[in-house]
Order: sequence, then structure tokens, then C-alpha cells
Amino acid sequence: MTLTLESAVTLLNQHHMLREVISGEVWTTDSAKLPQRSFTNISYDTREVTPDTLLFCKGRFSPKYLESTNNLGLSCYVAQEDFSQYTSATGIIVKNATQAMSLLSAAYFDFPQEQLTVIGITGTKGKTTTAYFTQAILNAHSHGKTALLSSVDNCLDGVHYAESDLTTPESMDLFRMMHQAVANGMRYLVMEVSSQAYKVDRVYGLHFDIGAFLNISPDHISSIEHPTFEDYLYCKRQIIANSSRMVIGADSQHFSLLKDDAANDGIPVSTFALRSSNADRQAADVVAISSEDIRPAFDLVANGESVGTFTLSIEGDFNEANAAAAVAIVRSIGVPIEESSLQAMEKIRISGRMERFISNDGTIAYVDYAHNYASIKALVDFVYQRYGQHHPRITLVTGSAGNKAIDRREGIVKAAQDRIARFIFTTEDTDTETNEEICAQLMSYVTNPSVEAGVILDRTSAIEEAYRDAQAHSDRLNILLITGKGEERWIKEMNHHVPFEGDNNIVARMFKEESK
Repeated sequence: MTLTLESAVTLLNQHHMLREVISGEVWTTDSAKLPQRSFTNISYDTREVTPDTLLFCKGRFSPKYLESTNNLGLSCYVAQEDFSQYTSATGIIVKNATQAMSLLSAAYFDFPQEQLTVIGITGTKGKTTTAYFTQAILNAHSHGKTALLSSVDNCLDGVHYAESDLTTPESMDLFRMMHQAVANGMRYLVMEVSSQAYKVDRVYGLHFDIGAFLNISPDHISSIEHPTFEDYLYCKRQIIANSSRMVIGADSQHFSLLKDDAANDGIPVSTFALRSSNADRQAADVVAISSEDIRPAFDLVANGESVGTFTLSIEGDFNEANAAAAVAIVRSIGVPIEESSLQAMEKIRISGRMERFISNDGTIAYVDYAHNYASIKALVDFVYQRYGQHHPRITLVTGSAGNKAIDRREGIVKAAQDRIARFIFTTEDTDTETNEEICAQLMSYVTNPSVEAGVILDRTSAIEEAYRDAQAHSDRLNILLITGKGEERWIKEMNHHVPFEGDNNIVARMFKEESK
């Protein structure tokens, strides 16, 4: 993998991205006037610099970092301003450094997207589950030739999964992983696409063979994410113009706007939906038909014809909707809808997502990543649908992320307070905002005098207290909802990762100890 100074400048000029190249006394936009130079490494980390590295100075980059690269032999950097006073390296000055990084990373890694069928999935909730379902179906169809990039795990060989750091990786990391997937013989790539991926240009220049827009509701609204819901929705809508075909949830808010976007760009659209009967199954191209009775089975209908009855390992009607989305996606690619391939999604389990535990005394716990109004409401709705006839006593153990998505806090409380017995607010991830402040704000939104609410900052203690309280109310069916962290083995405290047992491990340990 190599990239030359000449080819980099030529590509940037083609995309009207280049301002000028500064090499000593020479300022130019003409690649022919530049020295011959090849790059066998690209990076956005000054600690990784070698003489053959092309360094990207993006985001909140401090030019003082360049001083340390002089001894490392840095020959060239990409930035939005001239840093000649800090380094003698050649500067490729561009209009937008993050966009330039995406374009040049794709070139450095030999445009791996052109050798894959790339599927991008966005939406407020359901991205991860839909991505896993889609990968499972395509893996079955392609005999293990489908890669996955998700907020939980990345899989680059169709078999092995490694924990991921971001919902959508930085562009350089994204194209590196795509290149590895191609090297591993992958034919398909299924990936989640966050609103931030478009906000900060992580997928700039990337075109999807299929884009999926599942749903939309307010989230990620804060001073460091999206200032308004309109901005959040606008960023997510960018997937439409950057896809060859779209799959859109027929019941999504602002559905008509999404279809207008697609029509304006000439993008064909398929739809999916969840329905409770056959009566309105024609309302979308692919429909999951759920019975009002206690699940698990549901029917899938495509173009008015049944494709089979399925039972998921992940509970919740919202996951049946995700299954319908996955089927609509693979249909849009042109993959035959065969029940044998579709059955692969029945086996999918995602640690920390609707993960159910039952203790020896009958207490039921669900561990899930629910973290906003829409996902908490869907979770509580599910509990009442599944267990409502038993009049369960529900305890919600939850927190909220610090320094971002401030609107989530009121939404979490609003979604649950009139239908549960107790809140236990606890620690979640934060940068500089304290968990005491976050939990106090959560408490301030509790207005129902009938619901018990309190704060236990230590997350392990909070979960253990929820179970002790359940045992003290053994005259009723107790359901514990533990949300926000799932299987994650760390908590971000004051911008540092602190080891953590994991919500699912804590529940498994408690219930096992209790059953001895």
C-alpha cells in the first residue's frame, strides 16, 4: 500500500479540496512541481510518524505536536493551515482535513469499497441488531463472506468478532478495516452509520450499495453533538444521497421527508414495517406480522407472500421490526429470499442487548443498552406486553452519559416513571461532568409521587440493591431492567476507562449465587 505526493495532490485537486502545497519556499497547486515522494504509512497520531508517513492534522490538533516529529523525520502533513513555523515538512493545505483524510485513506487502501457490496444502516434505535441480522443472513448466503462493523463488535473475516470502539470508525480506520476484509475474501460489508459519522466526515466520499434508515427520534442533542433535532435528522439523512438504493422504515417519523430526499436524488426505495395482523401487511414491501399473543413466533411477508415463520433469540417486537429491515435490505441487494438463509438470524444473540436472566426465586432481569426515551419506552412496553397479566413490580437501574445528549435524561424518566415501581439512578460514562450531577438531574425529573427513586453511585451496588429489593417483595413477579452498559467491561469516569464487571456479568453472578 503506497500513496505518492503527486497522486495525493491530484486526487485532492479532483475533489476541489486542495488550497496549496507548501514545500520550503515553493507554494503550488501543480503536482508536477513537487518532489518525488512515496508514503508507505498514513496516520493521524504524531507518535506513529516515520520518514515515510503522511500525517493528518485533524480536529483539535495542536501544532506543538509537530515539534516532536522533526526528530522522527516527518516529510509531509495534511492540515487546514500552514504549520511551517513548527516543522520543515511539506504541508498539503486543504479546505477540510477530515474530508481530505477520508479521500486519501480510501486511495491509500486501494479503494476497498469498490470490491465489496457495502450496506450502511442508520437510525436512532435498532442499528446494531439489524446489522447483526443482516450479516447473519448474508453470511449464510455467501458461506461466511460477510464482514461487520458495529458499535458492539467488528468482524472482518465472517467468523471472528472483536470489541469495537466507535459506532462508525474514523475514516482511516474504516478503510483499513475494509481493506482487511477484502484481503480476507469478504464479499459483503454491513456497517452501522451514526449521525456523527456524517457530522464529522468519517464516511466522507463513501458510497453505499444499500442504505437503510430505520427510524428517527430525538437523541444525541448537546453542545458537543447536535445542537438541535433538525441537525441530528439532517446528518442522518445524508445516507440517502450517498446510497444507490434505500430501505426505509414505513413507520419512521418524517417518512415523507425521507422519501422526498430519495426522489430528489433518484434513489429507489424499499420499505419495511411491523404489523399485528395480515390486514395491513401491504403497507410496506417487507412486513413482520406479530401476534398480539405472547410470542415468540412471527411471520415475515415480502411483496404480499409469506416467506416463513421465525423465532428470534432476542426478545421484543422491536427486534421483529429489525428482522423485517434485514430482510428488506438483503432483498434490495438481490439476494434470494430463502428460508434457510433467513433462519440464520434466529440464532443471533448480542451480549447486553435484551439479555434475559431468571433467578431461582423467579426474579427476571433484562440487561439492555437502552439509553433514551424511545428505547426505554420500547423496553417497558415489551415488559407489559410479555408479563402484564402478572402485574409485575418493575425496577429500573439506569444512568445517563455525561457531557452529551443532555435531553436523554428527562426522556428516560418520562418513558418509565408512570409504569414502574422504583428507579435506581447510578453511574454511567462521563468525561468531566460528575455522576453526582447527572443522577441529581435525573432525580429532578421524577414527578410521580408513586414511584420510588434514589441514587446509588456505585453501579455494582445499585444492581445488587435492586435484586435485594426484589427478594423483599417476593409476593409479586419482580422484573429488573438494567440499562445503559450491557456487556461493557469498563466505565468511563472523568475521561478515563475504569474496569467494570459488566451489567450482564453482575446479574449472572447474583442469580447463580442465589440459586446455590
